[in-house]
Amino acid sequence: MREGEFAALLHEHAGLLSRIAASYEADPSLRDDLLQDIALALWKALPAWRGEAALKTFVARVAHNRGASHVIGRTRRPSTHGLDEDLADPAHGPESHAQLEQKRLRLQDAVRALPLTLRQAVTLALEGFSQQEIAAALGISANNVAVRLNRARKALKDALGESA
Repeated sequence: MREGEFAALLHEHAGLLSRIAASYEADPSLRDDLLQDIALALWKALPAWRGEAALKTFVARVAHNRGASHVIGRTRRPSTHGLDEDLADPAHGPESHAQLEQKRLRLQDAVRALPLTLRQAVTLALEGFSQQEIAAALGISANNVAVRLNRARKALKDALGESA
């Protein structure tokens, strides 16, 4: 793959990659480092892509694998920062915007607190991946994905309260 094509691929999946990185790293500077690591891992992995899964699924799998390695390789710090600051809906007023931001931060922190296997599945589900796509991205069965998502939902519901 040429550099221009790779740059286009990174641009096309920038939001997905940013949100996956944010699910693994709270610190913005470390998140940037993780995004660079993900980009390097993608550059190295792309020649091995055989087209058996969608490119988006392949990209997500590489990003999650790199994120998991990142978490395993270092001690996590408590979250003090958000996922992507551009996720809030600008159509709402300041109070509504603040409430949405608080909910988003609570969800983000709750997702980060999940065990790694549950975090991977729920992050992809929040990105709109189907259970089959999640299974392909994580290299597990669709039934295993369903189990992980059910456990993650229960854990998130417990962490966020019944109103979540």
